[in-house]
Amino acid sequence: MDAARARGARLGRPPAMTKEQVRHARGLLTRPGNPVTFIAKLLGVSRNTIYKYVPELKGGRVALAETDSTPILPRPAPSAE
Repeated sequence: MDAARARGARLGRPPAMTKEQVRHARGLLTRPGNPVTFIAKLLGVSRNTIYKYVPELKGGRVALAETDSTPILPRPAPSAE
């Protein structure tokens, strides 16, 4: 392990979300119409992962709404059947 660290290798499990994904999740969470479950599915992670990487969610969405604003998440079109 010391030799790997000396080479600059990253040890351990890779992060579940990139900085870009966290930024996207924060932006989508500022809109009340975007549930955490839907955003988690969109990003390919679990709800718990969203709560881990966006800890200000624990205080409620009000704090998020004050920090950032991005467009609302598009909803799929209803089927024509």
